[in-house]
Formats: sequence, structure tokens, C-alpha cells
Amino acid sequence: MADFGLLRMKNVQTLDDFSLLYPSGKKPDYRTLSSESCNDLSIDFICEHITDSDYEQNVIKKIMMRIEKDPEVIRYRCDIFDDILRYEGLRNKIKDLLEQLDFLKELERSVKDRTAAPIWQLINRLHELDIYVNCISGINECLSENDIHSSGLNDLRTYVNSVYSQSGFEYLHDDIKDMMTEIGSIRSVSVGVNLDHHMRPVEVGIVSINDTPFTRPSLLGKFIDFVSKQSEINKGNSFNGMTKIHTVAKVAGEDPLMGGLSTVMDEMLGVTVKQIKNKLDRYVNISGYSLTKLIPDFIFYIRWAEYIDKLKKKGLPVSKPRILDPSEKSTRINGLYNLKLGINLEQGKNIDIIRNDIEFSAAHGIYILTGPNRGGKTTFTQAVGHVFLLAQQGLYVPAESAEIVPTDNIFTHFPADENKTVDLGRLGEESKRLSEIFASASSASLLLFNESLATTSFAEGLYIAKDVVKALRYLGARTIFNTHMHELATDTETMNSVPGDIDVASLITGIHEGKRSYKVFLAPPEGVSYAHDIAEKYGVTYDQLKTSISKSRTAAADAE
Repeated sequence: MADFGLLRMKNVQTLDDFSLLYPSGKKPDYRTLSSESCNDLSIDFICEHITDSDYEQNVIKKIMMRIEKDPEVIRYRCDIFDDILRYEGLRNKIKDLLEQLDFLKELERSVKDRTAAPIWQLINRLHELDIYVNCISGINECLSENDIHSSGLNDLRTYVNSVYSQSGFEYLHDDIKDMMTEIGSIRSVSVGVNLDHHMRPVEVGIVSINDTPFTRPSLLGKFIDFVSKQSEINKGNSFNGMTKIHTVAKVAGEDPLMGGLSTVMDEMLGVTVKQIKNKLDRYVNISGYSLTKLIPDFIFYIRWAEYIDKLKKKGLPVSKPRILDPSEKSTRINGLYNLKLGINLEQGKNIDIIRNDIEFSAAHGIYILTGPNRGGKTTFTQAVGHVFLLAQQGLYVPAESAEIVPTDNIFTHFPADENKTVDLGRLGEESKRLSEIFASASSASLLLFNESLATTSFAEGLYIAKDVVKALRYLGARTIFNTHMHELATDTETMNSVPGDIDVASLITGIHEGKRSYKVFLAPPEGVSYAHDIAEKYGVTYDQLKTSISKSRTAAADAE
């Protein structure tokens, strides 16, 4: 009966091809965010607030940088995340199991070390199987006690149930318990060491193997007393019946004492080693390491679920995105806000977060966003990127609702670091990055421009910007092009005259009763390039300069 059960267990499908990021039969087909886009979307900032662990931050960032566009893959992830978000108890139990799996990952190197002594190989193999049993049992328990909806977690539950319900699993559990008990009964070893005339250890032998640890009245106590009190050498050898002494092999890089000790232990424990090895040979096809492949997936979902819970507790809306097929064309996001603002609020900063709506369709696919300085243009542009980014990872998004046609990648064009413009100059660097974006983007991409071409003269910047927007219409990619160039947004009719499937529209950030409202809506641009706001920002309006002059004159008069 036992052998039949073990045979069945060996034939159970493994987790080697299973993933919580990709449904069965789907292979990764992602596009990677550029380092510039990662920086412009503040992915490092976000990851640092999702978890304190450097390792976990790297895991999360690596997944976040890979943009999947397949609706089936994204929906698969959305459903898994929804389950993990709904059940806090499930998250906590999986986190406990992750600690064991993390240890198993460290243990893998030891088990694969064929230079290690047989006894240590067997003990490590026992630890591996013990963790495997505990994790299968734990996953089976936590998935079975919750109403799981996602196909991913249901598939995982089916797998662990098939393992757990096999009669062989019961025998594996019992065998490991017996073998661990057998190994665990060895609690101490008495060692004898021979020295040469230079007081160097040359031979080591085991006096006895014991089922109890040393206590002070025993041999260990006598040894400590000898070291602390005796000043003379004992006459003769108090160890009777010493086992065979082995000459220590002097191999470079090895500890002679420990190397010899391991050799002696292997021989003295020969019977025990043989018995354990015979039992373990029945489980040769069983490996717990396939479970460790799930560690990054679980870390990603659990840490994000914990943070989404924090945002909810602060009263911020988060929602499960509805992922549309590409044929549906239109994307609608209601009540979106910038995730960075949400993080700042969660961290205790006293800020008001304004939520906005956006729709991408054939009639409104390329937005030229204008508005006053510090009016929220950059914040809004980045927020749109955050919604697409999180939605396509299968996460809840910072919005009241979202219906997303996935993008194949997100390209950003924000002001460059001055250190990167030394060779080409700012305009040259901006133009180079624009060219690279158009060489890589497709009609399925999302493009986010933030004050592009603002580093050159107004006339030159406007001339280039018009050509860029015309090219965007020809490309057919969804775009936010935020700019201080009011004139660009007044000429949408000319730009819509070139061939293309989506239209250019004017979007503005508003002012209510003389104050910035940070609300974004469709409307013709206001003002002339918001020159007054630019002048005010740098303190060069007439009133500001007049005040500065008056202060200087007063200070000079007081000095006299």
C-alpha cells in the first residue's frame, strides 16, 4: 500500500511550469520600461514605500518594469490579486510559509554541494523534505479555508490537494518524522585530538556518540575545569576504548580538524547513514525547490495588497480595473489621482488630493494639456502612467474606476538631468530621446510628455512640437503632451488634418476664483503661454520687481 502511494505521488505534476503571473500555456511576452520611464514614473520611490526590504523592492521593481499587454494575462493577475487583497488571514499565513521557503532557497546550495560529507547531505535533504511537507500542508490549509475565485490560486490549490491527498504524502510525512527523530537523538560527540611535537593537531578521533548533550559534571565540565584551573599536563590518556584514529588530510583551504571530524563521523554513523539513505531513495523524484519559484510572485501580490489596504484606510479610492480587449478601443478612467500623492498622504502629510477623469478614444486620443505653472500638469500626466502601470500588473489602481485597453509599453519624455545634456545640449538631448521613442513606440503605446521642448526658444520649441504632435497622430498612440505653449493647443485643427486614426484635443488644468483648482477638463487653452505664471515663478513680474527694488533702496538708505 505504501509503495503504491509513493508511486502515485511521484507521478503528480510538478510546479516547474506553474506561475502566479502567467496562466497555464502562456509564455512571457512583455516589453521593458526604459530607465528614463522608471525614473519619470517614480518607480523607485513607490517600491521603497511598498516594503522596507531591499530584496523585496528589487523583486517588485523587476515585475513592475515588465509591461504585459495580453488581456488574458492581466485578468489572470487581477483575479489573483483580488483574492489576496480580500483575505488578510490568507496573506498572513502565506507570509509565514515564505520564511520557510526562503530558508529552503538557502538550503538548496547545501544539498547540491556534492563535496559535502554524506551525513550532511542527508541531513540537508531531510530538512528540504520537511519544509516541503510543511509548506504543502500550509498552502493546502490556507487555500482550502477561503472562498478562492481566481483560476491561478484554484490551480495551486488543486495541485497541493493532489499532493496532500495522495497516500504517499502521509508516508512521506511519517518517514521524515521518524528520520528526523533518529537524527535528532544524536546530541553530542566526544572527540579526541592527537598533537605533534609542535602542538599542532595531526589526528582526530571520536570517542563516543551520545544521545544527551554534555553538562558541567560530565566530560565537558571536566575539560572546562582543566582549562581554567590546571597548570600541568595529565599523565597518560583518560580516554579508554578510543575508536580508530584518522590522519587529517592536509588539503589547501580546508579546516584539518573539521575535515577529519566529518570523515570520522561518516564512518561511525555508517549504519545510520545507510538506513536514512535507503528511505530517502524512495523520494528521489520529490523536490521542494519548485515551491521557491513562487516566492517573488507571492511577495509582489502580498506587499501590494498590504499597501492598497493602507490607502483604503486613508479614505482614498482604489479599484479593480476592467481590462478590455484591444478591439474596444476606448479607455475610461474616473477619479484618478497620482499614487505619489496617495503615498504622501498615507505617510501623514496634510494634503488635499484632487481626482480627475480621462478618456482615450478616437475623438480624444492625443491631449495637449496646458495650464498655469504648479497647476498640476506634471502630477496629472504621471498619474495617468500610474493607472496603466498598476492595471497591467494586475493590481488595483489609484482611481474610482478604470476600463483599460492595455498598452504595449509606456514611453515618457520628461526634462532630462542636466548631467546628460553636456555633450548634445538640452535641445539635442531632447530631440535624440524623441527620435528613440518614435523608433520604438506603436499605435498600442502610451506616450507621456512633460514640458518637452521647453529648453529652446519659444519659436523653435513650438515649431518642433507641432511636427511631433502631427507624428503622434500619424502613429496613433494615446498621448498626454503637457506644455506651457498655449499656441500649440490652439492649432488642433491643423494637426488633425494629417492622416491618423485618433484626434488631437485640448485639455486644461483650471483656475477657480483666481486659485488653481487642479481639475482637468476639455476646453480651449486660456491665456498666452501662461507667461505671467512663468514670470511670477521666477519673480520677474512688474509688481515683484518693483517690490524688490523698493526693498533694496530702503536697505541702502538704512545703511547710510
